[in-house]
Amino acid sequence: MMGTPSGRIRQSVLDWLKDPAAHFPPTSLHPGPADPAGTGVTARAVAAKLGVPRRTAAAHLDFLTRLGLLRTRRRFLRTYYRRDEARIAEVAQLFEKNW
Repeated sequence: MMGTPSGRIRQSVLDWLKDPAAHFPPTSLHPGPADPAGTGVTARAVAAKLGVPRRTAAAHLDFLTRLGLLRTRRRFLRTYYRRDEARIAEVAQLFEKNW
């Protein structure tokens, strides 16, 4: 997953979501709650940072969600994404043990 070009994109997204307030400051692209660390960020905000269409960013975010690395939260018509730290630690531990 992490060795392909799309894997690098996903790794960047996971890194940005460690500190979403630093990487996704409140703008018109990220309307709503002023606390992205608690609520998460939208696919639109990730797309703007990546410089790709929203649907492309959403596909990457959905993939990470299906892996269990991200959690989603619906608020009105938007989906907010944030890291699932417990699952990420679990996966990291699996890699450390060489499966």
